[in-house]
Amino acid sequence: MPAADRRGALVEAALRVMSRDGLAAGTTRAVVAEAGMSLASFHYAFASRDELMRELVDRVVGRELAAVTPEPGASLTGTLRAAAHGYLAHLEADPGAELFMLELTLHAVRDPSLVPLAARQYTAYTAMAAGLLERAAAAAGTAWRRPVGDLARLLVVLLDGVRTTWLVDRDTAAAAAALDAALEVFTRAHAGAPA
Repeated sequence: MPAADRRGALVEAALRVMSRDGLAAGTTRAVVAEAGMSLASFHYAFASRDELMRELVDRVVGRELAAVTPEPGASLTGTLRAAAHGYLAHLEADPGAELFMLELTLHAVRDPSLVPLAARQYTAYTAMAAGLLERAAAAAGTAWRRPVGDLARLLVVLLDGVRTTWLVDRDTAAAAAALDAALEVFTRAHAGAPA
């Protein structure tokens, strides 16, 4: 098996194990067993478990990005709403992966060696949100009154809250209503004059 295919299979196996059983269950031995590979195969593909975790975070963030990338519409709120509802659909479709990402974040901030992994995750989230805000404003022919970086962070905070609350109550209708209300206030408060 080519190294790239082996890496991909191990990342997917790790995601299945940790989505299903939690971060602590994602040992190297559990991952190779899930992938149907030997422990030597793991060490051939990855220098360490941390390297696997970086690639795993990148894979999940990539899926989240795909979920929140709608075609920009004429309405600023509509474009942001479509992105937020895309994320909500992703959350519903794969709650284990999102629970794992939340678990990883909280674990990483307690472990100095893993803090860069959490920072990588949230840097990607903020860049994703900033890109969405810029594309949405350009498509709507408007501009933001505050720096896009500040608003992107606010959007990440909003989605984090929705994710955590949804993982607790699994109430999609309530999450959608909260997102709609928040995004209406968000655009009304921060969108400015035509660009």
